[in-house]
Amino acid sequence: MSGDLEYLLISSRETGRWVIPKGWPKKGRPGWRTAEEEAYEEAGILGRISQASIGRYRYIKWMPDRLVLCSVTLFPLRVDTELDNWPEQGERNCMWASRGAAAVLVDEPDLAEIMRQTNLSREGSPL
Repeated sequence: MSGDLEYLLISSRETGRWVIPKGWPKKGRPGWRTAEEEAYEEAGILGRISQASIGRYRYIKWMPDRLVLCSVTLFPLRVDTELDNWPEQGERNCMWASRGAAAVLVDEPDLAEIMRQTNLSREGSPL
């Protein structure tokens, strides 16, 4: 691997489209800590997470009884371990993708733009 930034995409449970690990804010928990927990639960990855965000985007989430406008803050995580077993393993597929490929695969235009514009490397990241 060249050391360039890659994104771990996961399939959403409802539609199967490619998304990134994310979750609802938890009271009393910083956003970066929630992101770290969701990366473990949804994708089975562990590593060192940055407390500095690399961007934000918004999207519409389809709930059973309504639409919700969600705002997502992105925190880079340097992956040290990919687990063989994790909580949502049987519910999702996972795929590593380069910045350009990931930007094409996700549906959210603002997320795709962040993916294209963010140029961290393993050596140069804030992690």
